[in-house]
Amino acid sequence: MSASQVEAPLIYLIAGEPSGDALGANLMRALRWRTDGAVRFAGIGGEQMATEGLTSLIPIDDLAIMGVAEVLPRAWRILKHVAEAVADIRAKKPAAVVTIDSSGFNWRVAQRLRGLGETLPLIHYVAPMVWAWRGSRARRMARWYDHLMALLPNEPPYFTAAGLSCSYVGHPVVEMGADKGDGKEFRRRHGIAPDARVIAVLPGSRRGEVGRLLPILEAAARLLARRYPNLVAVLPATENVADRVAAAVAAWPLRSIVLRGKREKYDAFAASDVALAASGTVAVELALAKVPSVITYRVSRLTHTLVRGIVRVKFAHLLNLLLDRAAVPELIQQDCTPENLAAAVAGLLDDPAARSAQISACQEALKALGYGGVSPGLRAADEILARIGRR
Repeated sequence: MSASQVEAPLIYLIAGEPSGDALGANLMRALRWRTDGAVRFAGIGGEQMATEGLTSLIPIDDLAIMGVAEVLPRAWRILKHVAEAVADIRAKKPAAVVTIDSSGFNWRVAQRLRGLGETLPLIHYVAPMVWAWRGSRARRMARWYDHLMALLPNEPPYFTAAGLSCSYVGHPVVEMGADKGDGKEFRRRHGIAPDARVIAVLPGSRRGEVGRLLPILEAAARLLARRYPNLVAVLPATENVADRVAAAVAAWPLRSIVLRGKREKYDAFAASDVALAASGTVAVELALAKVPSVITYRVSRLTHTLVRGIVRVKFAHLLNLLLDRAAVPELIQQDCTPENLAAAVAGLLDDPAARSAQISACQEALKALGYGGVSPGLRAADEILARIGRR
């Protein structure tokens, strides 16, 4: 049989939140590049994976939930989607299944597949932070997965010791263009004066976190507007929360521009003097764009109480974890107040030395994620294709 007669392999991808959606889209591009287009995709993803041609089995919004207290009311729907995903995978018989982060949902899918006797390759992308959580998570993964692709170079030893094959591929965020925005063009396009101060405000990509953080961010914005009369806020938002963000900022006491799309987001970063952002992948994107930032987050009291007893790290920001110091200010939970946020942002706006120190420290940490090295997306694609080839 000739190569042209062989059907392109089907890879089933599952991303359960917007950050995973971005990783999934990057992986799809890399797989298409490595195979010269001879690859097919199915699974679950968001707007970025849809742009790459994926028709999602279910809406990603149904899965993008953070926190124990937040998940419980929707547990029945999540378990229903687990069953739907498992049935779809068994019907489509892909060459491999790649689950991306979102362990709460993805691990249930993997466990169910193995319980049903499925032997197809299961690969997980993004290692759970074993230094942050109980080590038993690594041993649980080893029961279901054939391979783990880790974002950090120090992660594979933890998982290989637990019996799970693991390779370091690097963090795809370093190649997604966050460092290539056009700030001057963004200001011209939106009529922002060259001497205006611009703050990027990023309240998150899940509806729950946006609902919790936006009122606090609004109060902080009011305090900052009094101190900086020429301040302009730019709010890049994913499609699932953009309308909610736009409705909320309509009452803000400073000019506020809600943005949609990755290109607008990265141009906005390049135009920004400072950022105030929910903890997550976007914090790394801001570091790549060399935007001095303040990171914040707040979960329900119940979730915080439950998590506090098992989390073993000092920092929420990935780059702070790598540096083992608070290079980027973090105001989490009870410290997430309008007064604290406004003061931290003002400190960066008013102190050029503090801005430079943060940017310099973050550039050092970004190297550990693969910045400036071999494409993490291509490395991940090669791992997947190699495992399919062995079959």
